[in-house]
Amino acid sequence: MAEEKEEKKQEEASQKAEPKTESAKTSKYADLIEKIKSLSVVELADLVKELEEALGVSASAMMPTALSASATPSAPGAAPQQEEKARYSVVLASAGTNKIAVIKAVRELKPEMGLKDAKDFVESAPKTVLEDVPKEDAQKAKEKLEAAGATVELK
Repeated sequence: MAEEKEEKKQEEASQKAEPKTESAKTSKYADLIEKIKSLSVVELADLVKELEEALGVSASAMMPTALSASATPSAPGAAPQQEEKARYSVVLASAGTNKIAVIKAVRELKPEMGLKDAKDFVESAPKTVLEDVPKEDAQKAKEKLEAAGATVELK
């Protein structure tokens, strides 16, 4: 009796499994699925972009949950999550072509510098102009230096 019940369960399980595999093979999307399987990663990425544009949707809405479960910050290709810094250093990367304007801007930011000191400072770029300043002040200093023609980095 127990053996008969066991056989019935196995038959029912195999009958349930068969239609699923058949329906997947005869599905109206089977050709499409096969075409998608044959695409390269680059082609697939392009397809996703085109579908997003055509349908007005974004596939990235689903990504955060998938990434949080599968990717770790040490995994290659995973974008490191950076917290917003409150304090920055303003670094003069290059004086550019208009050194005189940059020297004037540096003197405005560092009034304790004399003309010769500011000139030497600008010519010896990359140099830190301001260190450990609030974000707003760093942004203002960056804008002032860039308006003078300098290349500036916030670190």
